Amino acid sequence: MHIAEGYLPPIQAAAWFAVSTPFVVHGSRALVQQVRRDPESKLLLGAAGAFTFVLSALKIPSVTGSCSHPTGTGLGAVLFRPPVMSVLGGIVLLFQAVLLAHGGLSTLGANIFSMAIVGPWVAYAVYALIRRLGGGLDVAVFAAAALGDLATYCVTSAQLALAFPDPATGFVGALVKFGGIFAVTQIPLAVSEGLLSVLVVRLLTRVSGDELRRLGVLRKPAVQA
Repeated sequence: MHIAEGYLPPIQAAAWFAVSTPFVVHGSRALVQQVRRDPESKLLLGAAGAFTFVLSALKIPSVTGSCSHPTGTGLGAVLFRPPVMSVLGGIVLLFQAVLLAHGGLSTLGANIFSMAIVGPWVAYAVYALIRRLGGGLDVAVFAAAALGDLATYCVTSAQLALAFPDPATGFVGALVKFGGIFAVTQIPLAVSEGLLSVLVVRLLTRVSGDELRRLGVLRKPAVQA
């Protein structure tokens, strides 16, 4: 993740911007609606963005032109749904590219697609499925954060494989190569992110239980007859 500045061919970089833009536009509308519907959620929105910024700034060199790190977007997807995270994640990636040289401006569209779009959607789908099947909140949050993280890196591997196909085996060979190298560092990081996200949700349950109920993360207590 955080594909470096100038690392993708210009036409591919432009294509990723084109693919990501509708999601970010839709997410901007969802974010405005969320704030209008529940103004008290602003603080938690800021905390979700800060969580993503801090975790995704902790990078470990992995593949030439990229790096491994937690993403932090799974937690925000559980709290506010994936469209909102496309905006928060995009803002995080923009600031990291400008201030920390993590990723680049030309590759911002590709990085948004992998970390701020695919990751949150996979995370929320996993979370919703586990909850619908009767799974506990801790299990759902852990799986959402961990698999959303891994999904981000699967997409990044595909993006790099498209840009740099293997001379002998083409896209598939490059995908296996990039994915295999990422897996060494990313699987432990995904597990760590899942555990940390569970701890954060437990903390929020104690200090902001009412807000989590408004967001639908905690189920409202049954009304006594």
